[in-house]
Amino acid sequence: MFYELRNQYKEFIYESFQVEESEEKYTVTYHYYINELSFSPQIIVEKNQITNKSIDRDFLNYLFFQYGLFDLMNYYKLTCSPLIIIKPMKISSEQCEFFKKILYYGLGEYFYKNRITLSYQEFVEFEVDAKEEYLQKEIQGDFSGNLIPIGGGKDSIVTLELLKEYHSNNKVFMLERNLYPKNQAGYDSIQMAKYNEEDIVIFRNNLDLKLLDLNKKGYLNGHIPFSACLSMASFIMAYLTNKKYIVLSNEASANEGNVRGMNINHQYSKSYEYEKDFREYTRKYFTEKIEYFSLLRCMNEYQIVQEFIKHKEYLSIFRSCNQGTKENNWCNHCSKCLYVYIMLYPHLTKEEMMKVFFSEMLDDTSLEEVFKSLVLEDVDKPFECVGEKKEINYSLQKALKIKNGELPYLLKKYSEYRQSNISLEKIENYFNNQHFIPSEYIHLIGSIV
Repeated sequence: MFYELRNQYKEFIYESFQVEESEEKYTVTYHYYINELSFSPQIIVEKNQITNKSIDRDFLNYLFFQYGLFDLMNYYKLTCSPLIIIKPMKISSEQCEFFKKILYYGLGEYFYKNRITLSYQEFVEFEVDAKEEYLQKEIQGDFSGNLIPIGGGKDSIVTLELLKEYHSNNKVFMLERNLYPKNQAGYDSIQMAKYNEEDIVIFRNNLDLKLLDLNKKGYLNGHIPFSACLSMASFIMAYLTNKKYIVLSNEASANEGNVRGMNINHQYSKSYEYEKDFREYTRKYFTEKIEYFSLLRCMNEYQIVQEFIKHKEYLSIFRSCNQGTKENNWCNHCSKCLYVYIMLYPHLTKEEMMKVFFSEMLDDTSLEEVFKSLVLEDVDKPFECVGEKKEINYSLQKALKIKNGELPYLLKKYSEYRQSNISLEKIENYFNNQHFIPSEYIHLIGSIV
C-alpha cells in the first residue's frame, strides 16, 4: 500500500497560507495539496492573551508560515510523497534539510509500524517554488520571563514547581487540538500551581477532519513528532507575550530509542538532538531573543519522580495516559500507565497508589507482556513516553527490598528474571551534562541531582 500511494501521489504541495486578523484574534488557514486531495487546517490565536506591543507583522507572518512547515506532517504521512514543494515563501537548502531531518527521524515509529524501509537519501526531496522572501532583521522589544508548556503529567508539574520563584513573570502554555478532548489534567495542574486564567496562553490547532476519513479508507497513518509542532507553536506565543525562555520538561531518558539495533525513537522531538537543532534553527532564522530549552534535561526519570512526590497535592489530578485522556483518567492497561505505576510504587503507600490509579496494576496478570517490554533488555521498549529500562529496573529492585509480605504477581515474576543490580550511583546521583539550562537557572536543580 505504501509504494502504491507513493507512486500515485508523487508531490505534496504546501500551496499557501492566509492570515486573517480581527479585533479578537488571528486566524491562519493553511492549504496543502496531494493531487486531488486538499487540506485546509487552521490555527487560532486570541488577541486578549497578547502582551507584545511591538509586533513586527512581517516577522509574525513568517512565523505563521513556518508553523505550516511543521504542521504539514499530519497530512504528508497519508502518502509519504517523494517530493515536497514549498510555495508560500522562500527557504534555503539548509532549512529544507532541517525539516527533512525532522520528518525522517520524527516519523521513525511510523516507518517501522508501516514496514517502510527508505534510506535518508531516498526518503524525500524538497523543492522551493516561491517568489516571496522574508528579509531577516533585528526584532524589537524586551523579552523576559518564562513560557512553560503544560501537559498535565508529572514532568511539567515538576517544572512548574521549580519555577515557582519566577511565578509573577511566568506564562503557562497549552496547545489545543480539535480532534482531542480538553486537557483537564493540564488545567487542573495550572490551577494547583496557583496560576490564574490570564496566565494561560493557548494556541489552537484545528486539524482538517478529512484526515480521519482518509485513514478509514486505507491511507497511511501513524505517530508524528507532535512535540516539534508544539515547539514552533510555543515560539510564536513566546514572541507574542515577550517571553525570553520557553521552558520544556524533557528529561535525559527521552534520548533513548525504542527498537534494539535501530535508530527509532518515539520521543525524537523531545530528545536533546532535536532540542539542539531547533535552538540553532531559531537563533539563525528567527531571533536570539527567545531561547528554547528543557529544565529537566540533566535529570533522569527516577530523579524527576523523587521531586514530584514532594508535591503530593498533585497526585489526584496528574495524568499521563494517552488512552484515558477523554475521561481524564488512567486506563490501567497500557504501557504508560504501568510505567508510571512502577516508578511511583516504591515511594507511595498502598492507599496513596489506590487514590491515583484505583487499581493494583502489578497484580494484573494481563499486563505481563507489557511488563516484559518495560524491563527486559531483549524485548523492544514500548512506543510510549517511558523512561530507560535501567531506571525501571532500579525502581523494581528498590520495591523488592522494601516491600514486605506476599509480592504482587508481576513483582514476583520480576524476582524470577534475575536482573542484574543497577548501581545507585548511576541512577540516584545521575547528572546529564548535555543540556542547555541557562546559568541563572542551574541552581534550581542543584539540590535534586
